Amino acid sequence: MGQGRQENVATSLAGAVSEEISASLAPVDAELERRYPGDPGTRQPVHTVYVPGDVFAADTVRAWGDRALAALDEHAPDAASFAAVLGLGDDLAGPVYDRVRAKLEREPIEDLRVDFEDGYGPRPDAEEDEAAARAARLIAEANAAGTAAPYMGIRMKCMEAPVRDRGIRTLDIFLTGLLEAGGLPDGLVLTLPKVTYAEQVTAMVRLLEAFEKARGLVPGRLGFEIQIETSQAILAADGTATVARMIDAAEGRATGLHYGTFDYSACLGVSAAHQASDHPAADHAKAIMQVAAAGTGVRVSDGSTNVLPVGPTEKVHAAWRLHYGLTRRALARAYYQGWDMHPGHIPTRYAAVFAFYREGYEQAAARLSRYAGRVGGDVMDEPATAKALSGYLLRGLDCGALDLDEVSGATGLTRAGLEGFAAPRRADPTISGQ
Repeated sequence: MGQGRQENVATSLAGAVSEEISASLAPVDAELERRYPGDPGTRQPVHTVYVPGDVFAADTVRAWGDRALAALDEHAPDAASFAAVLGLGDDLAGPVYDRVRAKLEREPIEDLRVDFEDGYGPRPDAEEDEAAARAARLIAEANAAGTAAPYMGIRMKCMEAPVRDRGIRTLDIFLTGLLEAGGLPDGLVLTLPKVTYAEQVTAMVRLLEAFEKARGLVPGRLGFEIQIETSQAILAADGTATVARMIDAAEGRATGLHYGTFDYSACLGVSAAHQASDHPAADHAKAIMQVAAAGTGVRVSDGSTNVLPVGPTEKVHAAWRLHYGLTRRALARAYYQGWDMHPGHIPTRYAAVFAFYREGYEQAAARLSRYAGRVGGDVMDEPATAKALSGYLLRGLDCGALDLDEVSGATGLTRAGLEGFAAPRRADPTISGQ
């Protein structure tokens, strides 16, 4: 092209050859499309907060935000002191601190799970019935009032025999309560814990199918997360990766794989002092989860830390540094979500996330702008890289680390343009205007 010479183009194969090959690969094409539809393109929350079923209240979301703000006021009352604790540079100190405080005022929790499993424990049936019904009512009221977290739901008890019936009943009461109160919210999330066999995932699918049929819901309306908390969920007795079979067994309903730091570590015999999300055993499990989930549309979430930022300022700062470091480590490994177990963790969750996106957005935006305009630079990017760059910027927008005006100004792209490079993305009602 552009050489001033018309090339003679010749072929040797009959058209039937291509047709035969396409026909032979048609089953593979269909399998790829079914198993690997790609990322759903919806917002992924940066964290999940777990609150026991008996503790969850109408003001839980706001109360966590207020307690997180109070922790900042007491232990890091300005940008400089917060930056000194976390090691943030001068260029990030102000923007990160201001955005953390604004986030805690506007949207302190992105994803909240009312826990009826380990955080709740065994209770009399009447008590758990009441708590499940109350959780449904409070979540419905919060959605109606506009005070709900973008994502909310419950963690039921697992599918193991001793608690199976109790878990099924709690889920039934909760979902029925939501429907009776006006319908299922867009950000509804259900979590199935302690899954060890793919058959337990199949059982969850059958349970949700039965509920959808009983209530006249659209088939497939209900999805769920799978918690990976046992060694059997990673490696089956026959040496295969159980988690891959679990995703398949979910029949398209699995939305996430969540790593359970302490149950999984204990299952492997890791002593309590070394049970952490950066332990080699944790890295191995999450790497298997990540590879199994890649391309399937199922997201992966890191676990939590049990080191709480409480007590004198020195101890709070140490816990903040630990939590910030673990969160940054997870982000670098493409685990964009994790668990937070205490209001004091929220400031460092958002600080880590905001710093991660703000420190890299100018370079990412410049590279994407050059790619979009096909202008040369010092890095040769390919479509897969453009997809990663736009996905990075979109995640930054979704959580509030970045503003659309600054990203559009740096890339020359609208949000729709960014989404076009990332992949087709469904409209997501939980994303507030940024």
